Amino acid sequence: MLMRYPHPELQFTHALPYGALLHDNGVQFVVFSRSATAMRLLLYDKVHDREPSEIIELDRDTDRWGDIWSIHVPGIGAGQLYHFQADGPYDPQAGQWFDGRARLIDPYAKALAGVFQPAPDGVLRPPKCVVVDDAFDWEGDRHLRRELSESVIYEMHVRGFTQSRSSGSRHPGTYLGVIDKIPYLQSLGVTAVELMPVHEFPIRDIHGRKLKRPNYWGYDPLAFFAPHRGYAVDDTPGSQVLEFKQMVKALHQAGIEVILDVVFNHTCEGNEMGPVLSFKGLENHVYYMLCNGGAHYANYSGCGNTVNGNHPIVREMIFHCLRHWVHNYHVDGFRFDLASILSRNRHGELVPNPPLVEAIAEDPMLADTKIIAEAWDAAGAYQVGSFGEHHRWAEWNGRFRDDVRRFWRGDAGTVGALATRLCGSSDLYEHAGRKPYNSINFVTSHDGFTLNDLVSFRDKHNEANGENNRDGDNHNCSDNYGVEGPTRRRAINAVRTQQIKNMLCTLLLSQGVPMLVAGDEVRRTQRGNNNAYCQDNAISWFDWHLVDKHADMLRFVSALIKFRREQPTVRRTEFMSGSSLRADGVPEVSWYSTQGTAMDWHAGDMALTCLLGAPVDPTGRARDVLLLINSTPDPREFVLPPIAKGRAWRLFVDTAAEPPGDIYPNLDGPAPPASLRMPLSFRSLKCLVAPPVISQPAPAEPPAAAK
Repeated sequence: MLMRYPHPELQFTHALPYGALLHDNGVQFVVFSRSATAMRLLLYDKVHDREPSEIIELDRDTDRWGDIWSIHVPGIGAGQLYHFQADGPYDPQAGQWFDGRARLIDPYAKALAGVFQPAPDGVLRPPKCVVVDDAFDWEGDRHLRRELSESVIYEMHVRGFTQSRSSGSRHPGTYLGVIDKIPYLQSLGVTAVELMPVHEFPIRDIHGRKLKRPNYWGYDPLAFFAPHRGYAVDDTPGSQVLEFKQMVKALHQAGIEVILDVVFNHTCEGNEMGPVLSFKGLENHVYYMLCNGGAHYANYSGCGNTVNGNHPIVREMIFHCLRHWVHNYHVDGFRFDLASILSRNRHGELVPNPPLVEAIAEDPMLADTKIIAEAWDAAGAYQVGSFGEHHRWAEWNGRFRDDVRRFWRGDAGTVGALATRLCGSSDLYEHAGRKPYNSINFVTSHDGFTLNDLVSFRDKHNEANGENNRDGDNHNCSDNYGVEGPTRRRAINAVRTQQIKNMLCTLLLSQGVPMLVAGDEVRRTQRGNNNAYCQDNAISWFDWHLVDKHADMLRFVSALIKFRREQPTVRRTEFMSGSSLRADGVPEVSWYSTQGTAMDWHAGDMALTCLLGAPVDPTGRARDVLLLINSTPDPREFVLPPIAKGRAWRLFVDTAAEPPGDIYPNLDGPAPPASLRMPLSFRSLKCLVAPPVISQPAPAEPPAAAK
């Protein structure tokens, strides 16, 4: 339920039914375990203590209610450190992993403190749970509730965004470091940051060793309800809670939403070879999908185990977790990693209308949030265009990524696919009654090449990961245009720059919701590494020197984003139709050949013209948009179609031109020649805009006939 604090400046919080529940005179500890025969609460005085200062045995008769163990401990409060410890059946062949010696992390822990501690007795000491006070002065902060169709998403890694010394941040690599860079985000124009995992994950190896190749990305969950302690400035237990909230509040004050990348598909406990840290030691066969009679873990995540998301207990936990982040941290939405796993039942079978997927979309406490699916998993499920039946679910559109890459690389037969992606992927979403904004369009993401590397490397170069270059995707649809990696050859660098601009224009002028990866706007490179999950170093970090070095590219991207945010023409909420005409006869969308005639989709040409007719806009901002697109290796001459005649067109973008002539932020570029014949360089795009379409009043009704 929601609770209101007695002070008016403090706002609602979502009170969890499990975990460490703070009261005025102590703390109530509540944990689920159906098969445990005994339960203990271990209390610690200091973060680095190996042994508890107090062990409290829960009474099976008085402290157990059904499958819930609960005890009130007076005289303690926020900041108290604790573990659970459970006795029960130990039979790994049957899926039972109780270990009465194991120190267990509370599945509902709101914060963790410390690191993994190996001990001479062979019992691993995981980070300690922290009792947290949810009170925080939000100063009236609420969810921004920006329409998804009006969003521009910026995917970023909290640590990597400011960890480089070049960032100049007062608090590099932290939540507070993100606050330092809010002016940059505002100048870029993005409306939301999508944070790679911030729920707790191991900072080092689970055996306490500092690794050369750590899990930098964070896709290795340890505690779903707790913000990652490694991104806090202050190492006092629970400080990460305060600092995360400060970051969210500051971003909201700047008009920027916060979307979390959540990983409800596996945990860091791994398979039968992994340690007992939390879920395994409390009710293994409930929390995980098991196979072979329980002796092994189903591995649809590719990470050793699979969370049993459609079990009622786990489903309840996921709901509590989402509500916790929404109402206690004010986050604005979620991107669900490997979300197709949420569509699998307890036997791992993909099912129609999976309960968890449907319930997330219908949950009234999540109604103000954005929900985005990575609509595939590591076991072959691919549900792009078919993830869930509810209009609330948006999806990472992997088809957009691949089709745009292939088209601009010059792959034959891709012109039709490019046209479909530009118009919002109606082939994927319209049939189910969904909208263009259900498509989260992206060309690059954290997983794969950066945009700079996409046009600089034909092959992946992941040798630094220590896996002999076997890791990472081999299907990149990339090219190097003559030289693998960096080069001083001007001609190659020129075409690379054009290709980057071409794909940025395609991304930001397409119907749907664009997602940009942090650093792509200034040509960040990972040196050809397309799987930098373990590179907590300059390979992954945002190099802020690039902001000055590639100021022209930053200007280009910022102008595109500004145009997108101002132009309803490129962010429609309904799919466009060529047969739907405006009062002046201009269709919502129409396609033409380079000669200005109707497009022949079977001709195999890799050049085309697209006219996007502006919707009638009461604000008087909407403009017709004309895109001239040439992905061939040869220059082409385009004849503007007859429907474009008589309009005062102005050049907005020319990806082949040198700055500042590559983009005109004030929409005051040169007019096309009187002949309406426009030359386009090889592998380039031009965008022209017409004056705003003025809303015409509806004709007055004739006067009623006299009686």
